[in-house]
Amino acid sequence: MKKPIHSFLTLLLCLSLYIQVSAQEDLPMSENEQIVREFIAAWSNLDPGELASYFTEDGTYHNIPSAAVNGRENIEQFIAGFSRSWDSTDWEIISLLADGDLVMVERLDKTVVAGSPVNLPCFGYFQLYDGKIKMWRDYFDLATYTSALAAALDGN
Repeated sequence: MKKPIHSFLTLLLCLSLYIQVSAQEDLPMSENEQIVREFIAAWSNLDPGELASYFTEDGTYHNIPSAAVNGRENIEQFIAGFSRSWDSTDWEIISLLADGDLVMVERLDKTVVAGSPVNLPCFGYFQLYDGKIKMWRDYFDLATYTSALAAALDGN
C-alpha cells in the first residue's frame, strides 16, 4: 500500500514544482525592467533628445572606456556626437536581470555606419530612480568598436 501513496506524493511534488516554475516564468516584468527595455528599443530611433529624456536631470552616462557624462543636456549632446555618423542601430538583448532599482543587460549593439555593420557586444548596468535612469555604466571593448568603425568608414 505504501507504493501508491509514495507515487501519489511524488506526483503531487512534481506538479507543485511545475506550477511554481510556470508561475515564475509568467511574472510581470518590473517597471524598471520595462523602462530599460523601452530605452534600449528607443536607440533604433536615433533621437538624442528622446534618449536623454530617459535620464534624471542629474543623471550620469558612463561609457567605461571614456569619462562619465553628467546631466541630461550633456548626455543628449554626447549621444548626438557619437551617433551622428550612424545610419541605423538595433540593440539585441541577450540577457537581462532586474532587481529593484538595478537592471543589468547583456546586449549586442548592431549598428550600421556608412553602409557597413559595426557590431559591439556590451554590458549595461543601470541604476534607476523614480522611473528615470540615474546612472548608466556601459562596458565594452573600445578597440573592438574603433576598429569596426574605422573599417566601416574606410569602406571595407
